[in-house]
Amino acid sequence: MKINFKQTPEKEIHRLVEELGERPYRARQIIDWIYGKLAVSIDDMTDLSKDFRRRLKERAFISNPDVLKIRESGDGTVKFLFGLEDGEAIESVLIPNGRGKFTLCISSQAGCALGCVFCMTGRQGLRRNLRAYEIIDQVIAAKRHLRSLSPDAAPSIANIVFMGMGEPLKNFDEVVSALRTLTDLMGFSRRKITVSTAGIIPRIAELAERAPRVNLAVSLNATTESTRNRLMPVNRKYPLKELLAACREFPLPPNRRITFEYVLLDKINDSAEDAARLVRLLKGIRSKVNLIPFNPPGETAAERFPEPARPDEARILEFRRILHRAKIVATVRRSRGADISAACGQLRADRR
Repeated sequence: MKINFKQTPEKEIHRLVEELGERPYRARQIIDWIYGKLAVSIDDMTDLSKDFRRRLKERAFISNPDVLKIRESGDGTVKFLFGLEDGEAIESVLIPNGRGKFTLCISSQAGCALGCVFCMTGRQGLRRNLRAYEIIDQVIAAKRHLRSLSPDAAPSIANIVFMGMGEPLKNFDEVVSALRTLTDLMGFSRRKITVSTAGIIPRIAELAERAPRVNLAVSLNATTESTRNRLMPVNRKYPLKELLAACREFPLPPNRRITFEYVLLDKINDSAEDAARLVRLLKGIRSKVNLIPFNPPGETAAERFPEPARPDEARILEFRRILHRAKIVATVRRSRGADISAACGQLRADRR
């Protein structure tokens, strides 16, 4: 059976090259073609001899993502719909940062089991975990898309965030493998990669031990156990108090902070009292807060709350003001791509 190069560890590629009687540097060339030059097939590797390419094709192949749809928002955001080999589908989002730089939001699972009230992905339930190469293929497809826009001076991906479909720490081994490919083989800076979690406490410490030292983001969204239980069922297993204790113990490199994501829901978690509690909860944690006004999904999420809504601007700004007054770094994330259902919480792999 042929091996998929994107599923094959670097040392195994070196072993294959050795078995085929080639010089060791050929393995490095193959890796550069796949992850640097974004080769679609082994035939693209034109600095390898035709005979070597023929022998490689007998043993290996390069997988490629099935891009089912690309949609562009009026604000420049691009959403990709990818088809997987078993018929499942996932979405990724390219968000413009200005000056030809983009943030890429990628998925780690098809669907999600956590069922957060404000997230469309969670309503699908978990379909399956992604393999590491399926995570990496989202990055490769986005890079190819940007290259197609301007081959001579292509826009670039400045940041990668694991904030798409799924809970990354529920697919821990494959996510760690993907992180190593991103940093070791694709050359992305660890400081430019962020893994977001709803709070899978045992895996938070393990992330620091086993993965490259990327950034950590925690989806918080409430300041009391009761409200977080209702917004995020995962809180019943991993309570807010224990989650924050794990964050305090997380080994942060110098000049890094944990990002706390806080989806603001009108008259549910957006009061001045909530903001004041959040200040107290984050005391002693090197942190910053991303405030995310709720993005309506186009249908109600009334299973646990009657018609969650986006707070008005005055409540959003007052919440931020309270955090700023306490010297907490806090920004309001102005969601991009809402017109194509690409904003935070809207991903659902819609094939329509």
